[in-house]
Amino acid sequence: MSDVRHVLVLPDRDAAEEAAQALAERFGIVEEPRLVRDALAGEDDAEDAQWLVLLGDEDGRLDPAELDEFAGEWEGWREEP
Repeated sequence: MSDVRHVLVLPDRDAAEEAAQALAERFGIVEEPRLVRDALAGEDDAEDAQWLVLLGDEDGRLDPAELDEFAGEWEGWREEP
């Protein structure tokens, strides 16, 4: 994965998987995004976990505002660096 990346925060695994698949179609992403479960400190329940979609953007061609709007379709957001 490239050094430059975007992090989309999504509410659950299903949303993260759907968003990761839709990224290629919408933005022409070639490199498969990584999915990472992010549990809040002290939260072991899967219901309390967020899912992160990490995607590389070494050419800087992805618009952060468009990615934030995209994540919002799944009740998520783009994390600012």
